[in-house]
Amino acid sequence: MSYLVSVIMPAHNSSATISSAINSVLAQTYQNWELLVINDNSSDDTESIVKEYVKRDSRIKYLKTDKTFKRPFYPRNIGIENANGRFIAFLDSDDLWLPTKLEHQLPLFEMNDVAIVFSYYAKMNCDGKMQNRLITSPLIVDYEYLLKGDCIGNLTGIYDTSKVGKVYQKNIHHEDYLMWLEILKQGRYAMNTNTIEAFYRTQKQSVSGNKFKTMQWHWNILRNELKLPLFVSVKYFSHYAIKGLAKFLK
Repeated sequence: MSYLVSVIMPAHNSSATISSAINSVLAQTYQNWELLVINDNSSDDTESIVKEYVKRDSRIKYLKTDKTFKRPFYPRNIGIENANGRFIAFLDSDDLWLPTKLEHQLPLFEMNDVAIVFSYYAKMNCDGKMQNRLITSPLIVDYEYLLKGDCIGNLTGIYDTSKVGKVYQKNIHHEDYLMWLEILKQGRYAMNTNTIEAFYRTQKQSVSGNKFKTMQWHWNILRNELKLPLFVSVKYFSHYAIKGLAKFLK
């Protein structure tokens, strides 16, 4: 399989980390990719750094928003709209891929019902130091399982536009989770490589770290975005809450 992969990278004031992120794409053993970096109106040196990479490698494209959003959904959607690849992948400007990520993931799409491929990932702190925290997930995920909680790390996920079309992200919290749900709602599956393929950088003040807020976001997706009946929403939300409590008590 040698189809083009479009890598979507939103960036806002990312001058401290974006070179490492781009270099991790350049280091891929699978080389048939394009990298679309979408600058969310940064006030630092993000633009000049990216443009230096554009000069050196024609696979890297530079785009920018018309105003500052400070939320990744909009620059990601610009990237998706301009993507030329059969496969859409995501990497934020402060995260990293391991070199084998695309090589290990793409062969799994040869299974007809697989629309998403993802992997395990590990966490590092804001300075890039590894934290010995591995995020694991099931090997096969369907729509019903995903309703119980997000187990697809956005930095690891890839979807196949030839099977599901281009799917965009909405202006809500947990926008990537809703996108994965909308893809699997079509009756497809997500497959895990069963390997670690990325590093996620945690921030000192992470919005997603507020557990009460994330519970509200999850409920909003079940009830208001997917419009599930109340009793169905309660069932899936209960799974999510119990899993979160168990993780907290460890």
